[in-house]
Amino acid sequence: MPAGTIRYWAAAKAAAGTAEEPYTAATLKEALDEVRDQHPGELTRVLQRCSFLIDGDPVGTRSHETVRLAEGGTVEVLPPFAGG
Repeated sequence: MPAGTIRYWAAAKAAAGTAEEPYTAATLKEALDEVRDQHPGELTRVLQRCSFLIDGDPVGTRSHETVRLAEGGTVEVLPPFAGG
């Protein structure tokens, strides 16, 4: 199972209580399910509004079940930003 880093920005960082943490997951869906289990509450609500980058590439409208994660990869969690 691939392992990497999830980085949180802005409201996601505040809701998670950390700037980053490790993941062990094969897909973006599995990684986000793990995050929701570890941080129930506000982060779960924030994630509904977020966009995601996987190793710098936007996920866009792709189903999270189909987005494969790589060993040593990075998932960026980007909530909507005001003014930009």
